[in-house]
Formats: sequence, structure tokens, C-alpha cells
Amino acid sequence: MPVGEKVVLRVRMSQADAHYGGNLVDGARILALFGDAATELLVRHDGDEGLLRAYESVEFLSQTRAGDFLEVEGELLGTGATSRAMRFEARRVISARPDLSDSAAEVVHRPVVVCRARGTCVVPRQKQRLARPEAD
Repeated sequence: MPVGEKVVLRVRMSQADAHYGGNLVDGARILALFGDAATELLVRHDGDEGLLRAYESVEFLSQTRAGDFLEVEGELLGTGATSRAMRFEARRVISARPDLSDSAAEVVHRPVVVCRARGTCVVPRQKQRLARPEAD
């Protein structure tokens, strides 16, 4: 998987994800989804799950509620000997509409960015199983 490759996950936030009044989803749940995207990127790049070392930045930009569908994108930005720089973005693509009925929802025609982050993952050399050309 070369630098610039992306993975996309789509997930519905359930009632079990609601942590606050108004059925708001805890931001930590979105960060866990970023971790899932990072894991897939690392497995595709290195053949190993690796470890998330740090987030350099995290921005929560909009609320997420139970019933919302999120599209979570992860992108490999750069690689070092063991480090992997990544970018993450979560977008609401379907909104729950409890104001209309308990099962109403609607497609968001312009997805709403709910969270962005950048982070670094690490895959120890001895766990890197996939051969790839040397980095520039």
C-alpha cells in the first residue's frame, strides 16, 4: 500500500454508543473508529496491526447522535523506518431524525465532517512482513 492510499469504513452509531443526554455519541467512540482505520492501513501496508503512538491533532467539529451513519476515512501520509503518518476524517452521511419519528433518518446530501485527526502509528521492524520498495 503506497503513501496516499486510503481506507473507508461505514458505521452506524447505535444506542449503545450514546453516552450523553440527547443521544450524543462520545468523541472517544469516533477515535476508536480512527483506530480501526489505522489498523486496516497498517495491515495492508505492513502485514501487522502495529500500534497507535499518538494523535498530533484532533478536532471535533459537529455532534454525532445514535442512529447517525458515519463514513470514516484513513489515509497513509508518509512512512519512516517504523513510523506511519496518517490522516483521519469522519463524516456524517445519514442523520437520524427522531424529531420526525423513532425510526426516521435521511441521507445527508453534503456529508458533514464531525471529526478530523492526524496521528502516528508504529510497526516495529521485526513485525513488518510485507516487502516494498525502499522509501524515497
